[in-house]
Amino acid sequence: MTTQYATTQTDYRPSAAARPARWAADTVATLREGARLRLDYSPRSLWRLDRVIDELRHDHPPYEAVAHVLRGFGAYAGEVIARETGAQWHATADTHWLRTPDGRLWDPLEEAHLAFTGEGSLRGLCREATGVC
Repeated sequence: MTTQYATTQTDYRPSAAARPARWAADTVATLREGARLRLDYSPRSLWRLDRVIDELRHDHPPYEAVAHVLRGFGAYAGEVIARETGAQWHATADTHWLRTPDGRLWDPLEEAHLAFTGEGSLRGLCREATGVC
């Protein structure tokens, strides 16, 4: 086999995954550089993000000031779920969501918003979607 036929797993991802995957990668890079927090796409890493969201919430910023950050956190959680379960990203006009192989639908971007309001948890979402975390 020649190298021109070699592919990676990401080559088969639907185009709906491109934006959330980019948002997740940006979040990983930003937290590594700014907060010196390493995220490794493991279910356990979502515990760290829930703590960061708790800290943000306690500072009482307006939602608009953290919406972009929360979107990245939700995308990262979605990528963790996708890697654990084989879930696929799907997109509508205004949101991205996951469908796990068992047919269930998940909205990790909304879950990040709910975590910010104190009504959700990225780790809890992962646990429900994957059975681990």
